Amino acid sequence: MDIKRLLYSTEDGICTVTINNPDALNALNSLIINELGFVFDKIAKDDSILVVIITGAGRSFVAGADISEMADMDQIEGELFGARGALLFRKIETLSKPVIAAINGFALGGGCELAMACDIRIASQKAKFGQPEVSLGITPGFSGTVRLPKLIGNSMAKEMIFTGKIIDANEALRVGLINSVVEPHDLMTKALEMAKMIASNAPVAVRYSKEAINYALENRTETAAEFETRLFAKCFSTEDQKEGMKAFLEKRKPRFKNR
Repeated sequence: MDIKRLLYSTEDGICTVTINNPDALNALNSLIINELGFVFDKIAKDDSILVVIITGAGRSFVAGADISEMADMDQIEGELFGARGALLFRKIETLSKPVIAAINGFALGGGCELAMACDIRIASQKAKFGQPEVSLGITPGFSGTVRLPKLIGNSMAKEMIFTGKIIDANEALRVGLINSVVEPHDLMTKALEMAKMIASNAPVAVRYSKEAINYALENRTETAAEFETRLFAKCFSTEDQKEGMKAFLEKRKPRFKNR
């Protein structure tokens, strides 16, 4: 596939994906959704990639879905467009590798929904968040009504979605929408620092941990605890578990092999 609106590269097990359509504030259109799906399929199959960072070029993370593309859609077209975005974000959410959103500016509508599909969200002081879809006569369409209440609670999510208000990074941190706020020039440095910290741990254990957390969010406590126990047990069949515990006892840094 010829990639036109994304930049991506991998170094030391960390893949950085940049949405590169700054003139349109990186608004999500069908082309970008397709390209993200293609790139994340490649990432899923690449065992050398341990962590992913996703960000946006210019002054926006993603300003939302492309209104110029949506304006003339009918009900069937709207459903297809929403389903494609929702499926992409679910693919990101369930990716076996951790995904960090480095949010450099506007994260509105589909942009906020993309950030919520990631595992960890680091924001610049200049970042802005919101689900302003009701001001356009639509609901959030890429699972915003699903993920926002889980992150910030029902009442706050309803307030944000019903009013369509936009909040700054400090307010987003206060309500639990993001993990941290940094100065704009420190954003990618901080994201890379966290990615490196994650990548230094046993990849299989990180992968199982993400799987267990995601499972627990959607299942009963008892069932989720049983699922966690099975994954915990599987760790003891890996070389990395043997190396990690041996290194601890020998007071040295472990040398994990992702197996």
